[in-house]
This record gives sequence, structure tokens and C-alpha cells, in this order.
Amino acid sequence: MKVLLINGSPRKGNTMTALNALKKGLAQMPDAEVEEIICAEKTFVPCKACNACGSMSRCIFADDSPETNAAVEAADAIVFATPVYWWGMSAQMKLLVDKFYARDVKLRGLNKKVGSIVIGEAELDDPEYEIIAKQIWCIADYLGWETVFQKSYSADKPKDLAADEAALKEIEGLAELLK
Repeated sequence: MKVLLINGSPRKGNTMTALNALKKGLAQMPDAEVEEIICAEKTFVPCKACNACGSMSRCIFADDSPETNAAVEAADAIVFATPVYWWGMSAQMKLLVDKFYARDVKLRGLNKKVGSIVIGEAELDDPEYEIIAKQIWCIADYLGWETVFQKSYSADKPKDLAADEAALKEIEGLAELLK
């Protein structure tokens, strides 16, 4: 089972901590192959809506989208992890997700499991978490993928999640839902 972790954070804080906990859970699954894409370490030219990808099956811009789209296509399960940026996913993750447009015909119906982890400083009843979770769910639904979990965590300072043992244990256990 190939699991792709998409890290939308440009920092090494709570999002990385969450994914490390998930990796710990995935390490207990002998058949899990884990790959992580750190969006901030990739180069994505913003989509210009030229639609050239529709006829060429690729984006006209030379960036990292062919490599990342290939990883998405190859994965059995994908976890989107992002901090909250103005009530939405991070700009780095949004650039990656926008590049799915160039491959949407290939991505549809690939029988993938999807999870999302959203981390912000607001209390968990804030709509920002629901907005991001709904956006990721809509992408997965459009592509015919199954959303198996959507989790949100409130963590104000960069090390807050690392201090939350219950949250880390919960995130570690999410690996089972990706089977």
C-alpha cells in the first residue's frame, strides 16, 4: 500500500508533528510504503487557466507538477495536512492541488482513500476547519476518491501539538483508516 503525505506547511511545526505521528502509525503496517511531499520544497507555477494541459496531458510550465502528479496517481492513499491560512489551506498546498486540473481525467476513479489534517490556532468550533475539510472532501468526491478521515487540531504555538499526547495518539491511529 502506497501512502502519500502532502505537507502544506512551509515551517517545521505542528503540521510536521502531525505527519510524524501518522508516520509512526504507518510504520506499524508492514505493507505501507510512505512518501512525503513538502509543498514548500517544490516549485509550482500558478495555473493560468490556459487549458493547454487538456490537449497535452501536462502543464506547459516547467515545474514540479509532473513529479507530484505522478506520486498522486501512484498512491493508494493520500493525506493532505495543512495549517490554516486565512480560512483556507496553505498557499503552497493550493498550488499543488491546482495542478491536479492538468491530470483530472487520469486522477478520476483511481480508488484512493483520502484523509485530511488541518491545524490552526482558532478554537475547533471556528468555521475555518470546516471550510478546509469541505474543500478537500469536494476535491476527493469530484475525483471519485473515498474520504476516510478529516481531523482538525487547535495548536497556537509551533510546539503545541507536540505537547498534546492524546492528539498525537489519535493521529497515529488514523493510519488504520487508510488500509
